[in-house]
Amino acid sequence: MVNGSTKKQNKEADTMMTSVMSLHNIDVSEFLSVLDTCEGNVYLVTHEGDKINLRSKLSQLLGLTQLIKGGKITEAFILCDSPADESKLFRLNMFGDAEHTA
Repeated sequence: MVNGSTKKQNKEADTMMTSVMSLHNIDVSEFLSVLDTCEGNVYLVTHEGDKINLRSKLSQLLGLTQLIKGGKITEAFILCDSPADESKLFRLNMFGDAEHTA
């Protein structure tokens, strides 16, 4: 029953995550600084559907090297466990500042 239990846990984890967010033209150093403040898991989602957890510095390096052109992230798809983390990254995407308030 281990396989059935794992499938159930994966399905529950997927329903807890927020929607996939598209980031464009993001400053890499600012993005990494915001990632350091995130409380939940933040995933980089590839066009192929792979999810890379950006909690570790090694995963950040591997995931972001393919997306960076001229010191900026050209396009990325992000999935967050926490709505608060999604909000931070959304503000960074829209305003270039994770602390910006409307």
